[in-house]
Amino acid sequence: MKPAVTPACAALLAVALAAPMADAATLRWARTQEALTLDPHAQNEGPTTTLAHQMYEPLVMRDHTGAMVPALATGWAPSASNASAWIFTLRRGVTYHDGAAFTADDVVFSLNRARHPDSNYKELLSSVVDVVKLDDHTVSILTDGPNPILPANLTNIMMMDQGWAQANGAEKPQNYAAGEDGFAARHVNGTGPYVLVSREPDTKTVLRRNEAYWGLSEFPLDVTEIIFTPIKNPATRVAALLSGEVDFIQDVPVQDLDRVAGTQGLVVGTTPQNRTIFFGMNVGAADLASDSVQGANPFADLRVREAMNIAINRDAIRQVVMRGQSQPTGVIMPPFVNGWTRQLDAYPNFDNASAKALLAEAGYAEGFSVRLDCPNDRYINDEAICQAVVGMLGQIGVKAQLEARPRAQHFPLIADGETDFYLLGWGVPTYDSEYIFTFLVHSRTDTFGSWNATGYANPALDARIEALASNVDLAARDAEIAAIWAQVQAKTLYLPVHHQVLNWGLSNRIATLVEPEDAPKIKYFQMVE
Repeated sequence: MKPAVTPACAALLAVALAAPMADAATLRWARTQEALTLDPHAQNEGPTTTLAHQMYEPLVMRDHTGAMVPALATGWAPSASNASAWIFTLRRGVTYHDGAAFTADDVVFSLNRARHPDSNYKELLSSVVDVVKLDDHTVSILTDGPNPILPANLTNIMMMDQGWAQANGAEKPQNYAAGEDGFAARHVNGTGPYVLVSREPDTKTVLRRNEAYWGLSEFPLDVTEIIFTPIKNPATRVAALLSGEVDFIQDVPVQDLDRVAGTQGLVVGTTPQNRTIFFGMNVGAADLASDSVQGANPFADLRVREAMNIAINRDAIRQVVMRGQSQPTGVIMPPFVNGWTRQLDAYPNFDNASAKALLAEAGYAEGFSVRLDCPNDRYINDEAICQAVVGMLGQIGVKAQLEARPRAQHFPLIADGETDFYLLGWGVPTYDSEYIFTFLVHSRTDTFGSWNATGYANPALDARIEALASNVDLAARDAEIAAIWAQVQAKTLYLPVHHQVLNWGLSNRIATLVEPEDAPKIKYFQMVE
């Protein structure tokens, strides 16, 4: 499914095609979040992946419309002799930033590195059993059965230079959750359109155009220098755009949309995002570490989870917190994704009376308290959403004690299973439900469930999720996806809130589409007179 293009974005592109800028141009880019690391296989996380895409490249990628297009592979198809293998033909004449040639050896190395237990991308390659070099420009990826969607799983898995990694002790990915550092976390040698010039984490990253890039004649590449600055404070970020200090911000605060759109020389580009915001609960523990209940886990009771689900007033959040810039939902799946239906998307009616009755039936008529962990710099109005839900849950006796942190501290709580109740947002770069099941529903193992902090474990469901990768009967596969969703929804494992809406603020000298992944690829940007 391709994203809808808003009229504003279509107009921007039309202007760009009419009046491209011939001279070199610097793009001053800001957003709330900094990349957590430069290691391309460490953190499967939006801002980190977005910065990586400027310098590294995968075999296949999604362009600025969401369509899957060739990157370092020029072609791919199932093997004619082995239904459990995909053959990738690699682009010739590609070099890394240091001049080394890109070959099949690098693909074998990179995919195996991304399969490492410390990699946050391992679930995407869980069906892979081997990666084989056939010649310098051909690779075979063997899976544990036919996998019809394997190419879609590769769009964010970057290729690294094997020789560079080995020479610098970067053979395995950084273990970010454990606080590990590493050479690849601070240095880059990719094949991408931009080269790392300097980096001051949380302050500024400077990139310059790669003048040896294989795609110089295929992409606009009008931007010759990128100065990326994370600006966490919303008012400061907007002020920088309004004053001309920056040219592009990804996250215009909803309260400032009219102000930015009404400023001469600026435009706002809007599109639905491929991301859903929701709350997770530790349903699997015998007892919670952060609640007031001794010797029991209230979240283990379905009635408690259902009560909390109907105590969230999603319409009020949309109206008051998000200023209309969200789409309330009842499922942790954006509409872009295979498996989405209007029936699944329908959200429950806000009903405090029924919520209180369910709590009383579960034995919690007097309610209970629990810590709520929330990021304050990752999603649109994330802390404000948590504050609103704290108030809503308080009305039924669930006293959530909010602890808001930067995402660099929040995400390890989820990765390490040290949170009982938390906010999370999830995008689906494969546009398929299997991605959600693999990361968020499958029980946590060495190769699955790395973002499933609910403690939910169902071996029979795990087996059904794993079997999706090799189901080549697409109609039967879609039916199985629907059946898995029915089971997930019946368990109320998560409390969905809404799908995000993207609002980019740009100088009117910039022409681009607002990407549903919120992952701008600057090589597509055109600078206009």
